[in-house]
Amino acid sequence: MIRLLIIILIALLIGVGLSLGMQYDLGYVRISLGHYLLETNFWVGLGAIIVLVMAIVLVIGLVRRFASSTSVMSGWLARGRERRARRRTTRGLLALAEGNWPHARRQLEASADKADTPLINYLAAAQAAFECGDHDAVDELLRKAYESTPGSDMAVGITQAQLQLAGNRLEQALATLVRLRKKAPQHPFVLKLLKTVYVKLEDWRELSRLLPELRKRDLLDPKEFDELERTTWRKLLERAADECRRQSAGGQTLEPLTKLWDELPPRLRKDEEIVRVYAHLLADLGDETQAEALVRKVLPGLWSDELINLYGRLKSDKPAEQLLAAERWLKESPNNPELLLALGRLSLRNELWGKAREYFETSLKLRRSREALAELSRLNAHMSDAEPSVKLLMQGLVTDTGLPELPMPRA
Repeated sequence: MIRLLIIILIALLIGVGLSLGMQYDLGYVRISLGHYLLETNFWVGLGAIIVLVMAIVLVIGLVRRFASSTSVMSGWLARGRERRARRRTTRGLLALAEGNWPHARRQLEASADKADTPLINYLAAAQAAFECGDHDAVDELLRKAYESTPGSDMAVGITQAQLQLAGNRLEQALATLVRLRKKAPQHPFVLKLLKTVYVKLEDWRELSRLLPELRKRDLLDPKEFDELERTTWRKLLERAADECRRQSAGGQTLEPLTKLWDELPPRLRKDEEIVRVYAHLLADLGDETQAEALVRKVLPGLWSDELINLYGRLKSDKPAEQLLAAERWLKESPNNPELLLALGRLSLRNELWGKAREYFETSLKLRRSREALAELSRLNAHMSDAEPSVKLLMQGLVTDTGLPELPMPRA
């Protein structure tokens, strides 16, 4: 109300001023432009100028308002596109979770350009394309993902390696992971994926080089790591033995195998399974003496029935010393059937037939095993004692096959 009164008051003052001015002197204004001439009094000219200025101000205001309304409209349209992109992204992710791969790919790829996080859309669309079996589309979507977001090379590379691994494209996965490792040598997930690829490719040599890093980063469960380490070096030992056999045409050599043994981590040279594998390979390659010396050395600290059984099978160039070593162990383990079986075999190597029979019989009393039964039966047969040998074999056969008790004719 006050503002309106002030405006009216100002208008009245202006009107009075103009009226007094016009009574004082009308004045004269003349404007000439080329052939055109405009004449009027001063006050009409002043009014025209004022009207012109007001018109210009009005036009400027209208232009500004139109521009403002256009930007608002553009912003509203842009927000609408973003909302639709978010809805389509949500539908695409739901379809991906439900296993509707074609629908998921269409929704995610179509909304990627307008999505808040195009990288997520493209990576998820690549997953859907992979499930559809379209590997060319996978590569193209991953390329778009990389271009959509600066600094996304690791995320895109890891996704690519995972999809290549899942598709059994092992060589491509290996190339991708090697490239990623050059950029981030200590990236834990890259190292774990490399481990998986090496295992699938059976590249035990590269895996052996990766194992120290896996242990250092504590990337595997200790039990899983130990098993993987044993498997890796066991495979390498077996390959080294194969190499020895290939080189045997020019004379037997154990260098590839013994050289690899020296490369083993110290803790594995004291591992029961690895020692047993190495001794077996030495024996298979004809060096039973070295195998026997190794087993004799480690047995007191790596006591196991498997090693004892192997020790009884090995042929040493000094069988008497081999037997004495095993008899010393018998003092500490008098009721070990596996050791008694080994002692029986070592007694045979020393041609102590009666002693061997005694060891075999004692082993059978403690535990009925096919090996001890077969050894005793074979020994009896060669000692011209065929009837007990046949009976032992029959007893073992009946027991092992689980035959029922049935009446039998008397001899």
